[in-house]
Amino acid sequence: MWWAGAWNKTSLLCISVPLLTSFTNHNIFCLLSAVALHSETMAKDMTLLWASGSPPCWRVMIMLEEKQLQGYNQKLLSFEKKEHKSQEVLDMNPRGQIPTFKCGKHILNESCAACLFLENQYKSQGTKLIPDFPDAQALMYQRMFEAVTLHQKIADLVVYKYFVPEGERHDSAVQRKIEALTAELKLWEGYLKITDCCLAGQEFTLADVLFFPLIAFLFHFGLSSERYPALAKYYNSLKDRPSIKATWPPYWQKIPEMDTMKPI
Repeated sequence: MWWAGAWNKTSLLCISVPLLTSFTNHNIFCLLSAVALHSETMAKDMTLLWASGSPPCWRVMIMLEEKQLQGYNQKLLSFEKKEHKSQEVLDMNPRGQIPTFKCGKHILNESCAACLFLENQYKSQGTKLIPDFPDAQALMYQRMFEAVTLHQKIADLVVYKYFVPEGERHDSAVQRKIEALTAELKLWEGYLKITDCCLAGQEFTLADVLFFPLIAFLFHFGLSSERYPALAKYYNSLKDRPSIKATWPPYWQKIPEMDTMKPI
């Protein structure tokens, strides 16, 4: 402003400090209340059908927390009861899979798509999850889509080992799937030794939203911290993050950790 030069620093402080104090005491409270109310209003137009312990479902829940969209409509379904094949799900997702997520008139049933949509729609709200700088952004996108490969290799082993009838399973096939997942995890162990903190640097990004539930799943089911120290460090550094802690799978709190992933 043209008049700024007429004031020394002491004069500016004498005026600005009382104004900031007054603003902090009342106006900021009102502003934050308005933002919270606006977020809650937006969230009420969202519906999530989910299952406890499902990494894809957990991704969407973490994303909603990071974008301060608490208060959305949600329904916990049971895989054991085949509720993911219910008419309620099929009406929104003809594949009969969860998560099933509706945001206003938009239905997104792929967790990666839902997370990208929420970040783009609410980019100025909550945590900014796509970096501005091209180097970090490129790395984030690369790790995001690499996480799809990790997810598939986990699913290949779990589905074969627990859902293929025993008489149709072969030890050699199980071993091949174990070796494939082991090789994949060694890649991620190497990545995290370089980035040190989060997948795309020091900041929590969309890549971490998509990746962390997979790593938490592996450690819950017996992955060795000694064998994968970088992955363990990553897991331990993020497990108490508010968005993750608030959405921790309730099913896991009722059952002990298992040793399914111990051979990996």
